[in-house]
Amino acid sequence: MKTHNIPPRAEPRPASSEHHGIVNEDEYAWLRDKGYPTVDDPEILDYLNQENAWFEAHMEPQQPLIDTLFQEMRGRIKEADESVPQKDGDWLYWVSFEEGAEYRKHWRKAADGSGEAALIFDEPAMAEGKEYFSLGAMSVSPDGRLLAYAVDDNGSERYTARVRDLETGADLPDAIPGTLSDLVWTADGSGFLYCLANEQWRTDNARLHRLGDDPKEDIELFHESDEGFRVSVGETSSRRFLVIASGDHETSEVRLIPADDVTAEPILVRPRETGVEYDVEEREGLLYILTNDAHVNFRLVTAPLDDPSRWTELIAGSDEFYLTGIEAFRDFYVVEGRRAGLDQIDIRYYDDPARIEPVAFPEEAYVAGLGNNPEFDQTVLRIGYNSMVTPSTVFDYDTAERRLETLKVQEIPSGYDASLYTTERLSITARDGTEVPVSILYRKDRPQGGPLHLYGYGAYGIAIPPGFSTTRLSLVDRGFAFAIAHIRGGDDLGRNWYLTGKREHRMNAFTDFIDCAKGLIDQGYTQKGRISISGGSAGGKLMGAVINMEPDLFGAVVAHVPFVDVLATMLDASLPLTPGEWPEWGNPLTDKAAFELIRSYSPYDNVRAQEYPPMLVTAGLNDPRVTYWEPAKWVARLRARKTDDNVLLLKTNMGAGHGGKSGRWESLKETAEEYAFILWQMGMVEAA
Repeated sequence: MKTHNIPPRAEPRPASSEHHGIVNEDEYAWLRDKGYPTVDDPEILDYLNQENAWFEAHMEPQQPLIDTLFQEMRGRIKEADESVPQKDGDWLYWVSFEEGAEYRKHWRKAADGSGEAALIFDEPAMAEGKEYFSLGAMSVSPDGRLLAYAVDDNGSERYTARVRDLETGADLPDAIPGTLSDLVWTADGSGFLYCLANEQWRTDNARLHRLGDDPKEDIELFHESDEGFRVSVGETSSRRFLVIASGDHETSEVRLIPADDVTAEPILVRPRETGVEYDVEEREGLLYILTNDAHVNFRLVTAPLDDPSRWTELIAGSDEFYLTGIEAFRDFYVVEGRRAGLDQIDIRYYDDPARIEPVAFPEEAYVAGLGNNPEFDQTVLRIGYNSMVTPSTVFDYDTAERRLETLKVQEIPSGYDASLYTTERLSITARDGTEVPVSILYRKDRPQGGPLHLYGYGAYGIAIPPGFSTTRLSLVDRGFAFAIAHIRGGDDLGRNWYLTGKREHRMNAFTDFIDCAKGLIDQGYTQKGRISISGGSAGGKLMGAVINMEPDLFGAVVAHVPFVDVLATMLDASLPLTPGEWPEWGNPLTDKAAFELIRSYSPYDNVRAQEYPPMLVTAGLNDPRVTYWEPAKWVARLRARKTDDNVLLLKTNMGAGHGGKSGRWESLKETAEEYAFILWQMGMVEAA
C-alpha cells in the first residue's frame, strides 16, 4: 500500500447557527449528506475513503500484531459450539455454530424425543454474499408451524419481516420492509404484531398483520402522537395478553390486548405521567406492575385487570434494593434487582408473600440474570452467570430443591487458568465525595504500576456488569490491568446513580471517569499516561469529553461510533433519535440552560488548540443512532486544531451501522485492530 505522509484534511467551510442569542460555528457541517439516509455525495465519500486509506496505511505495519491478536482471540472461542436446548411447548430449541462459520444455525427437536433435529433457520446461508447481516426479531407461532423473522442486511436497522413455513421450509409471500420491533403472534397464529419505523426511524405505531394480507392494509392498533416516545410490542409471560408499550427515557404507558381478540379495545393500565415508568406482568386476571411512582428504586404493586389503575403495594421501594425486573410464572414470580451493585434473583410465592427465596451464587462478585424461560408453567429456571474471572455459565435452578445445576460452562479451547488472575472491586472517591466503584482484573504476576485499560459508558441508566470476556485477556496477558469505571449515568448502584449523571448532572459522569483514572494512579495500579481508554456511542462521548478536559492523563483512546456532536444533534428535531433523547440530555431548542450545558461539554464543540493523546475513532456509514458525520466532523476539527503529532485515525465501515461489522470473526478482527492500536501507542508492540 502506498505510504501516506500527509493526513486527510476536510476543507473548513463557514457555517453557523444562532440559538438563545449565541452563535455556534460549524465549519464541517457540509460533511452531512443532504440526501441522508442516502449517502452518495462524491466529495463526502472521497473524504471518508481518504480517512480509511490513512487508517489502513498506519495500521498496515501492525498487521502481524493484528493477526496474532486475532488468532489468539479466535483460539479462545469454541468454533463448533451450541447452546443448551430449552423447552417451549412441544419443542426443544437451540442454536449452533459450525467450525469457521460467522453466523448461527437455529434448530429444534420434538420435546418427547421423537424425530430428528430440524434446522429451522440458517443464518450462514441467508448471509452468504452479504457484507452485513443481522437477524433481528424471531418468533415461532403458537402451533409451532410458522416462523416470523426479520433481517437487516446493511446495518441501517430497518428490518424486513417475513414468515417461513417450518414444515416445508418455504417463505410465505408476506414481506414487511422497515420494521423495528419484536414480532408477536396472536393466540390463533393467524397474524402478528409489529412496529414500523417511520421516515425518521421512529416507531410511532403498533400494527397487526394478518397472514396473506397486503401489508399496506395492516391494521394500526395504536399510534403515538408524541414524537419523543417510541412504541414497542411484547407479551406477558402467561401469553394471555399482548403488550403495546410507549415511552421515552423517563415516562412509560402500557396497553394490554387479549391475545385471542387482538382487535378488542386495548386496556390502558395507567395514563402516562411524566417521570413515572412501569412494566406489567399478568397472572389469573391480576396485574403485577413494577413502577417508580413512589420510590426511585421502584416498587411492585398489583392491580385487578378490570380496574388496572387501582394499585396495591406488594413490595415496597427500598434505598438498599434496586428492583430491576419481574417475571410472573404459574406458581411463583421472580424478582430481579441489585443490592450494593450486585445482582440478586429472588423467588417469591403468590400464596405466601412473606416467603422469599434468594438464589445463592458461588462468588462474592458476579453477574447473574434470568435466561430464556419461555413457559408459564416453569418449575426450573434457566439462569446465566459469569464474573470477571469465571467464564459464562448456564445454570438450571430447581425451585423445589433450591439447587443450582451447572448445564454448560463456556469452553476456552486454547486453555484458561482462572488461578492466574485476580479481580477486585475498588471504591474511588470522586471530587464531590461520592464513592465510585471500579471493577478491575489483572494477572497475579503483573508488576505494580503497569499499563491499565479503563472502560466506561455512564448513560441511559445502563449498568456495565463486571462480566467475563475472552478478548480482554489479550491485553491482560500482556501486563495490562483491565478496569471498568461504574460511573454515574448508569444505574449500577440504583436509580439515583443514573439520575445524578443525566441531564443537568451530566458532568458527574465525566468527572467520575477522570477521578477513577486518577484514583487508580494514586492507589498504585498504574501511572499517568499509562492508561488507555475506550467507550462506544454515549461512551464515545465520554471519551471525547474527558480528553478535552484532561488529555495528558491518557496514553491512547479508542472511541467507537462516538456521540460527539451533541449540541447540533440535540438541536435537530428531524434526526431519528433527537426528540426521544431530550429527557436524557435536555432540550437545547427550548431551554437556554440546557443549551449552555450541552455546549460546555459537547466534545466537538470543545476541541481546542492543545495536545491530544493518540486516537482511533470508528464510524458506520449506515448508522441510524450515531450518524457517520459526527465522528467525521470531530476528527476533521481535531486534525485542524490539535497541536501534537500523535496518531489520529478514523475508520468508517462503509457497509455497516452502529454495531460495526457483523459476523463473529469479522467483529473479532475489529477488536484485534483496537487492541493492536492500543499496544502500539502504549509502546508495547515489541513486548507483544
